Amino acid sequence: MLEEDPDQTYENVLAEIQSFELPIEATLRSVYDDQPNAHKKFMEKLDACIRNHDKEIEKMCNFHHQGFVDAITELLKVRTDAEKLKVQVTDTNRRFQDAGKEVIVQTEDIIRCRIQQRNITTVVEKLQLCLPVLEMYSKLKEQMSTKRYYSALKTMEQLENVYFPRVSQYRFCQLMIENLPKLREDIKEISMSDLKDFLESIRKHSDKIGETAMKQAQQQKIFTVTLQKQNNVKFGKTMYINDRIPEERNEIVLKHAFEEEDENEEEVLTVQDLVDFSPVYQCLHIYSVLGDEETFENYYRKQRKKQARLVLQPQSNMHETVDGYRRYFTQIVGFFVVEDHILHVTQGLVTRAYTDELWNMALSKIIAVLRAHSSYCTDPDLVLELKNLIVIFADTLQGYGFPVNRLFDLLFEIRDQYNETLLKKWAGVFRDIFEEDNYSPIPIVSEEEYRAIISKFPFQDPDLEKQPFPKKLPMSQSVPHIYIQVKEFIYASLKFSESLHRSSTEIDDMLRKSTNLLLTRTLSSCLLNLIKKPHIGLTELVQIIINTTHLEQACKYLEDFITNITNISQETVHTTRLYGLSTFKDARHAAEGEIYTKLNQKIDEFVQLADYDWTMSEPDGRASGYLMDLINFLRSIFQVFTHLPTNSSDHAAMSGKVAQTACMSACQHLSTSLMQMLLDSELKQISMGAVQQFNLDVIQCELFASSEPVPGFQGDTLQLAFIDLRQLLDLFMVWDWSTYLADYGQPASKYLRVNPNTALTLLEKMKDTSKKNNIFAQFRKNDRDKQKLIETVVKQLRSLVNGMSQHT
Repeated sequence: MLEEDPDQTYENVLAEIQSFELPIEATLRSVYDDQPNAHKKFMEKLDACIRNHDKEIEKMCNFHHQGFVDAITELLKVRTDAEKLKVQVTDTNRRFQDAGKEVIVQTEDIIRCRIQQRNITTVVEKLQLCLPVLEMYSKLKEQMSTKRYYSALKTMEQLENVYFPRVSQYRFCQLMIENLPKLREDIKEISMSDLKDFLESIRKHSDKIGETAMKQAQQQKIFTVTLQKQNNVKFGKTMYINDRIPEERNEIVLKHAFEEEDENEEEVLTVQDLVDFSPVYQCLHIYSVLGDEETFENYYRKQRKKQARLVLQPQSNMHETVDGYRRYFTQIVGFFVVEDHILHVTQGLVTRAYTDELWNMALSKIIAVLRAHSSYCTDPDLVLELKNLIVIFADTLQGYGFPVNRLFDLLFEIRDQYNETLLKKWAGVFRDIFEEDNYSPIPIVSEEEYRAIISKFPFQDPDLEKQPFPKKLPMSQSVPHIYIQVKEFIYASLKFSESLHRSSTEIDDMLRKSTNLLLTRTLSSCLLNLIKKPHIGLTELVQIIINTTHLEQACKYLEDFITNITNISQETVHTTRLYGLSTFKDARHAAEGEIYTKLNQKIDEFVQLADYDWTMSEPDGRASGYLMDLINFLRSIFQVFTHLPTNSSDHAAMSGKVAQTACMSACQHLSTSLMQMLLDSELKQISMGAVQQFNLDVIQCELFASSEPVPGFQGDTLQLAFIDLRQLLDLFMVWDWSTYLADYGQPASKYLRVNPNTALTLLEKMKDTSKKNNIFAQFRKNDRDKQKLIETVVKQLRSLVNGMSQHT
């Protein structure tokens, strides 16, 4: 474009510069970039433009110069007036200033006073607004210092809801507001600390609380029992008729109990007296106000459950003394008494469902502990004391509304264990009585002695009463002692049955069952062990039989004794009867069996002294010495049996029966022993002379049997014990083999009791002897014929025995 019209281009650039439109960099750049020497040409155009403007300025100044000169002239004219006016104004201002100085001072004073008055009013108003806040905060501090935390929380609520909103703009209020959460936390921590101290305190004092509660329950029970007892006396009802010992014991116990109650009446305190529950109430209120009640309840229940587990944990040696059980029970009672109090005085801290759950857990643990530890108790007195503690424990907690039926069910298990310990104790008592007994009839020299014995033992015998003194009772000293101890056992068993909340029928049934166990197991076992003892001889055994008869007869009096205790008639349906009949019958049978066994042992001892010469040629002509000694012994012992002092036909019949049975058993055993002697496998040979000598001994046995050593046998009953021996010896003595072989198997056979095998065994022994000694070879012809006869009979007997074996 500059190439075509450069002057016009410069004109346009200058026009743009003069228009003051910025930036002009692009315009200037276009001037310099379009063509060479553009700068020089542009500067020339710029100078020409400047000169034109200068000319125009000069024209303008020349045009207005006269007006300027006129204005300066006017100003010079008013200069003098202006100076005068300045002087006047300055003077006037000075005069005004001097005149207003006092007014200014007074005005400033007034302003200052008004400001002060306004500030004072404002301060008073603000102070009146802040003063209640400060007073409430001061009250809060005082409550915190005096540990009235619940009131302090209420004060905080008032401060936050009522007072702080009025003065929230002040810094001190913000400091107070910021401090309140810390105070609340402090209160929570302090109250929780107090609660922990309370929980620790009641954990340490649970046994004292429980002891107090159990003592109150026991006193209430004693009062009730005494009242019932007075009513029974008033209406003529008594629990014991013939025996007043338990009643007298109860009176003594009750009297001592009431004396102790009177002495300790002032010392009996309630749980509220023993425990300060204010930390619980305060902590509960504090957490309720803070809206954290659930946290507190959970903490309290959790800690109490931990304490419950600790309380329920028994000591390892708890079963050794009753004090161990007492401490265990008192701690548990104390724990649940506190929980019951908390349940009734607080709202929702603990609930009935919670206490029931806790009690069921505790009850299961208690039963398990008692079942385990009581099993180690071997002393019946300790078990009885444990039972009394459990009853008081159950009655105490039942009074606070806790179900205790399972505890009374446990008592029935412990009752069985108590009976076992009683049975063991009475087993020792019975053993001592049997050891001290002389097993002789009781001598009576005066009426006083007789009355003293029958007052302890129910013995009635009109015939004996008619006899003059001195006389003898048929039983020995152990019988009345045993009877007395059985009654003492019933007393001991009754002690456990008391206070179990059971009916008289159940108590009657329990007493009879435990007494049956005493008779059928303990006493029976002691009798059987006594009968088996080596030092108990035949006379003592007979006396034991007589003793058991009297004890059996006394069982009906024991039943009457139990009936008098429980007031339950024996005719009542399902009433358990005493098993004395079977007990003492078994003991008598055992004693009789032991008599027979000892007799047989004595016979064996005599038989072992036999010293036969089985090869003798001729008999001695008299019975063996051992056998005569044995027969003399048997005569003496049976004479003792039949002459025992009985004082009644029943005892005489019993002694006679025992003597008869013993005599028959002795004869049978002697016959069997002699037969075994002949057939002994170690005896290889026997001569005819030995058989004849043996026959002499058997004849003495038959003479003894026929002499009626014990009265009462009919005909030749006793002699039949030796019938097998007699027929066998007769067969060998008369050598009647043809008759034996011909009549064998016939009911009317003369040698019906001779067994072919037995005859063969004995005959072979005689055959062996004849062969070995070659006796028959030196004798006459008839003796040689006899030897041939023996061989022939042996063959026939073998054939007969073999035939019997094949037939069998």
